[in-house]
Amino acid sequence: MQSRLIATLVMILILVSAAAYVVAPNTDLTFLGRATNAFQQGLDLQGGIQVLLEADLPPGTAPEASSMEAAKQIVERRVNALGVAEPLVQTQGEQQNRILVELPGYGDPEQAVATIKETGLLEFVIIPPGELPPAEGTEIKTYCPNVAQVDCGNPLHSPPPTETTVTTETVPGPTYVTLMTGAALSTANVTTNPTSGAIEISFVLGAEGTRLFAEHTARNVGNFLAIVLDKRIISAPSINDAIPNGQGQISGNFTLESANQLALQLRYGALPVPLKVLESRVVGPSLGQDSLNRSLVAGAIGMTIVVLFMILYYRVPGVVAVLAILTYALITLALFKLIPVTLSLAGIAGFLLSTGSALDANILIFERLKEELREGRTLRSALNPAWQRAWPSIWDSNFATLIICGILYWFGSAFGASIVQGFAVTLFFGVLVNLFTAMVVTRTFLTLTAQWLPNPDNPALYGL
Repeated sequence: MQSRLIATLVMILILVSAAAYVVAPNTDLTFLGRATNAFQQGLDLQGGIQVLLEADLPPGTAPEASSMEAAKQIVERRVNALGVAEPLVQTQGEQQNRILVELPGYGDPEQAVATIKETGLLEFVIIPPGELPPAEGTEIKTYCPNVAQVDCGNPLHSPPPTETTVTTETVPGPTYVTLMTGAALSTANVTTNPTSGAIEISFVLGAEGTRLFAEHTARNVGNFLAIVLDKRIISAPSINDAIPNGQGQISGNFTLESANQLALQLRYGALPVPLKVLESRVVGPSLGQDSLNRSLVAGAIGMTIVVLFMILYYRVPGVVAVLAILTYALITLALFKLIPVTLSLAGIAGFLLSTGSALDANILIFERLKEELREGRTLRSALNPAWQRAWPSIWDSNFATLIICGILYWFGSAFGASIVQGFAVTLFFGVLVNLFTAMVVTRTFLTLTAQWLPNPDNPALYGL
């Protein structure tokens, strides 16, 4: 029994030491392939941008779940390419027709929104032999039965009827046949023309796109091939030679910012459903820092009051409770940093509430312990009965809290309330750690107290 107790104490000390190392500022470590050196802060703590997008479809039309999931993945890839640390992208709404995007620390809302929501539909459009292409910036009608296909049904062999179009009939002029779409692209990057110094976008086609491009350019030397984005002509170069390697450049009136934005859209695909911005919110870093400072001050004041109360009222068990709460706090914060959990003001509130639950568990144990001691038991003989009487109440209350956390998380996910989700996540992990500290840490510390105190049965040590 004694060796088991010592082994448990050593395990607790190792766990506390590891947690303290993880929580320490500027600790550099890698967990599950992810570099971790700081807590992940939400928008309301470090500032940034929050954008709520919705599928822009006719009234009464709901998007397919697979289309929204694909749109979410494309938006996520575009956001990651912006260089934002730990962005949040998730689908929301009763019909899962909304996408919430949070960009902590990002300060250019216009560029972020433009990069996220543009459909980015790239088409290589055939200009009929002997015709001049429309001017750059001209909106045109194009034909492609399925923009997700590379070759648009191979229009080289069977051109479609011109009355079928994927654009509105209000656009004047003929309908042009699309050779292939941006689905043919393997990659796209911003480059600079070594001769003119102009900004261009270099692209590399996949295997099928390379074959189509080589076949078309070989048959149409001297003709034009228009490069069209979202039905507007970017450029329409002349085909001077056959291009068999599937590589080329998109030239146009680009700035560095617009070229980067277009390259992101091309590299990470076209959105399967159009999106509109329902809400865009910018949070300043100064406001977030002020909120964090106030939260830390409030937490420190509350913890100080609780520590004083526990020690003055429960005496020696109060000291044990303080040690257990410190252990709980270190382990919980280490989990927040490693998982990682995004800390917002609501998340901090959930952590503080779970700290209160941890105190409740200790208070239940100590009150049962006092009852046993009042009946004349020694401290050693009172520990097990006190624990057995307190544990059902501890388990029931914490299990009920875990159920509530699950309901709150579902509610936040379904209705776009990310604040509620943050609260639910931190409270959930806090309650789990609280069960561990109540079962293992507090019980071990009380047992050691009964063995190591010179006079453990003195009633004055327990406020009796």
